[in-house]
Amino acid sequence: MEGQEAGEGAGKGFRAIADELRGRIADGLYPLRSFLPSQRDLAEELGISRDTVQRALRELSDEGWIESRQGSGSRVIKVQRIQSTVAKATRLSRGVTLDLFISEAFEAPEVALDVYTLTSESLSAHIGLQAQRIRRGSISPERITLRMLLPDASLPLPYPRAKEDRSDTRPLERLRAITELHTTSLQTALNDLRTEKLVPSVEVHIRHVPLPPAFKLYLLNGMEALHGMYEVVERPMQLEGGEVVTALDVIGLGSTLTHHVKDQDPQSSGSVFVESMRLWFDSVWERLASEREPGK
Repeated sequence: MEGQEAGEGAGKGFRAIADELRGRIADGLYPLRSFLPSQRDLAEELGISRDTVQRALRELSDEGWIESRQGSGSRVIKVQRIQSTVAKATRLSRGVTLDLFISEAFEAPEVALDVYTLTSESLSAHIGLQAQRIRRGSISPERITLRMLLPDASLPLPYPRAKEDRSDTRPLERLRAITELHTTSLQTALNDLRTEKLVPSVEVHIRHVPLPPAFKLYLLNGMEALHGMYEVVERPMQLEGGEVVTALDVIGLGSTLTHHVKDQDPQSSGSVFVESMRLWFDSVWERLASEREPGK
């Protein structure tokens, strides 16, 4: 992973800045087709160099989130899409985004999140946003429980990988480093809420499973499910040291998520889907997953 960059008091590498900007896109702060602030404004706001901003924007451009043109700035060209048939006033007024569902889940007295994902990157951004709401006093959950399933580090994942050289392990090493960074970040964010006595009970459990994720899954408070398949794409990827390779990768934040709700009718399609995903998650959690990554 990128280390701290010289001369920056905040010690933020370009990938941390890219993550911050992804979170803002997911939160709707930078909606589709809107322009990001100028590089100068971002550098001043975040207390970093313009070079770091440029590298972060290049990362987002390579991933297909923004389009940057000389003299025109950077415009958002992709956001999370969610297909939902459940209408709520807040959703109708704000639009349907992953952040909205996470926000609604955190407004309950007891928050329970079960997550199956390739990396913890997007979840870390959303957890950070909810931690800010709790600190502001906007919400005050009494209990937060997170269970997250990640692929184990020894698994030979089919993605990401260099298109021309399957033996090149650097894209996968990059993925693992990003996952470790954001997993630590979200653990710290949640545990700090307990330490600071902002939330009386916080439990964070992370297990690793020998399965290459073909989809991502969020189970929210036992009542809602967000499910989306990972689409394999070809994109340029900047590796440690600055080298750019053509990689086969998946972009989870840009995949379409389908929304399902468990209701009073146990035979409804929403209830059946949520319950089947809960049973699947529990079975993998109990029978296949391990607390510690193999080899660690």
